[in-house]
Amino acid sequence: MDCQNSLSLHSLRQATRVIALCVASWLSLQVQAQAQEVNTLLVAADRYRMSADKLQIETQVNVINADGTPDKERRYRVFAQGQRQSLVLMQSPAEKGQKVLMQGDDFWLLMPDSQRPLRITPMQKLLGDASTGDIATMAWAGDYDASLVGTEPCDVSKPAVSCWHLHLQARRSGVSYQRIELWLGKAHGEPVHADLYVLSDKLAKQAQFVMDLPDKPTMVTEMVLSDQVSNHKTTHIRYLSRKERQIPLEWLNPMFLVRNPALD
Repeated sequence: MDCQNSLSLHSLRQATRVIALCVASWLSLQVQAQAQEVNTLLVAADRYRMSADKLQIETQVNVINADGTPDKERRYRVFAQGQRQSLVLMQSPAEKGQKVLMQGDDFWLLMPDSQRPLRITPMQKLLGDASTGDIATMAWAGDYDASLVGTEPCDVSKPAVSCWHLHLQARRSGVSYQRIELWLGKAHGEPVHADLYVLSDKLAKQAQFVMDLPDKPTMVTEMVLSDQVSNHKTTHIRYLSRKERQIPLEWLNPMFLVRNPALD
């Protein structure tokens, strides 16, 4: 091979490397841009449940048996304070005085006649198929990495209505569900329904989200949980009211709460 051919081959190899690097860089930028867009969708979807960073939410939970008959009803007052901090006050006579505190991945149950907070898991049942995590946790964006699966019909009976299908993978083992398949309305980005998987990757529950206005939704008014494991009961979590409220910092301290203080 003469010198001219050697130089040409060297130049071709260099050009190929440059093109490969450019393509890789472009693909990386595309992936980053899509990840940012998906995260934006998830943050916007959170706002339908958590309309402000610090909220007081009056919640009612109704359990319906598999045969359609009513089972139990409970009331809860939830102080969702952002940064994965929530305080749940039991309001029904059967549970009056009980509290659940969420601090990141740590959950405590506080009983009015006990001087020690009890560690519990986010999957600890409160009522029916509603767990402590279902009541205390109001956001996905901080707990999950999201990726876009594609565009699909929101409901097989209404194929003309399209949804974004997002795959959510938990960032930590301490969250309620390790995997969530979430469908968001394509027109407004509101949550429509979700499949909720536990650590063993078993489908534990299916959730349906009821919006306030079907044509121009502004908030989730109800989450309906259907058990997929054992009793096949349906649990309705209704958000009766929301108002912005920042609670005192000591209310988020389990050692303060064991004193059974009056929380108004």
